[in-house]
Amino acid sequence: MPVDLTNERPLAWDSAALDADTKAMLDDLQPNILRAHVREHLSVLFVRFNDVAEGRAFLRRLATTKMKSARQHLQEIRDFGAGRRPGTPYVGVGISKAGYRDLGHSVEDVRKFDDPVFRDGMKRRTGEVNDPPVEEWERTYQREIHAVILIGDAERGPVDRLREEILGDLPESARLLGEERGQGMRNPAGDGIEHFGYVDGRSQPLFVKDEVDKEQKKHWDPAFPLSNVLVPDPFAPNPERHHGSYLVFRKLEQNVRAFKEIERDLADSLGLKGADRERAGAMLVGRFKDGTPLTLRARPAGGPVVNDFTFDGDDGSKCPFSGHVRKTNPRAFGREVVMARRGQTYGERADDPWDDSPPERRPSGEVGLLFMAFNASLLGQFEFMQQTWANNPDFELPATGHDPVIGQGDRDIKVRFPKVWGKPEMSVPQPQVPQTVTMKGGEYFFAPSLAYLRNL
Repeated sequence: MPVDLTNERPLAWDSAALDADTKAMLDDLQPNILRAHVREHLSVLFVRFNDVAEGRAFLRRLATTKMKSARQHLQEIRDFGAGRRPGTPYVGVGISKAGYRDLGHSVEDVRKFDDPVFRDGMKRRTGEVNDPPVEEWERTYQREIHAVILIGDAERGPVDRLREEILGDLPESARLLGEERGQGMRNPAGDGIEHFGYVDGRSQPLFVKDEVDKEQKKHWDPAFPLSNVLVPDPFAPNPERHHGSYLVFRKLEQNVRAFKEIERDLADSLGLKGADRERAGAMLVGRFKDGTPLTLRARPAGGPVVNDFTFDGDDGSKCPFSGHVRKTNPRAFGREVVMARRGQTYGERADDPWDDSPPERRPSGEVGLLFMAFNASLLGQFEFMQQTWANNPDFELPATGHDPVIGQGDRDIKVRFPKVWGKPEMSVPQPQVPQTVTMKGGEYFFAPSLAYLRNL
């Protein structure tokens, strides 16, 4: 019997009533898809195979000896929470369209993937999402990537050891095209942040009951059906029981200095004073630095950062319609578009991202985000979000502007910002803020089932 991916109830993975097909799915599903795996330290390896038999044998060994299942991952989290034992490192695999061809699958075979975006590959989709031309991408991403291998853990040592073992097993016919290293950043409160200094990783779609039960759900329900992230693996022994997910990888460089100059100049132009100057950056991101949504203006005294909110009733006088978190998750509609984001920051910097240092002390490049997200549909999720929401200057209402963080394309219309939080008084029309995030390259992959990999 096929696994019911449309069930709206969060997955109770350890329930005695769990059916055999769902159990089998979890035993053959890669970790980090349904629930994020710890990856404070991350190595991302981009590989090209040049021999069918050797490429298949390498992936089979990798899946058999180095990769754990989603069920094992969930059990490790349970054991760690109970103080029994720490978890093990994460190894994940994604295969591109070209990679499947190089592993011996025919053109007709690859058409079994029903996502046209995956069948095209990222290089052929630059026009749809306003990406830079491929010749401007970093060299690694200009080349034909067949597979991505993700290695993550809370500590660097296990990542480095696994990396050496995996590279040592790579056949001579294969090539390591490039590598990215990610490392998590945290503010003094211990929250994960990105390079602009804002808490990141909130408002994820949650699929597992353990996580959903911890969230407040009065206004916003974070529980999503498995159909939001999983699809049958067309090449697995039993696609009705073996599933995978489409993985988008994008290297996004952040010009922190320019962003901080924009925050300062916007606060000046709106006449914001004192603590209210923080609202300038919050209007671009949609949250204050500590993660408090702009719709609430401030964190409740003594309480945790609130994530149970919607934009209902906000006409843009609290959070502009162009605010990054509003653009990428409007909450009132488009739930099926929300992706399971699993990215990590990259790059070294000498300053503290969360402090009040002047823009001149901030990096202007070489730092950013290794954006990764799992999708049930690249066309209906990632590309829809980027094209129809982030890049759309008429999102929800005319002339609301591009997403100030990840929006791409000509910013030729003028926009307004609220001068006072929650009040109808708006600024005079002004140019949109310049783009400070640059896409440096990437690729679309499919994260296949362990059943597929172990049967190569």
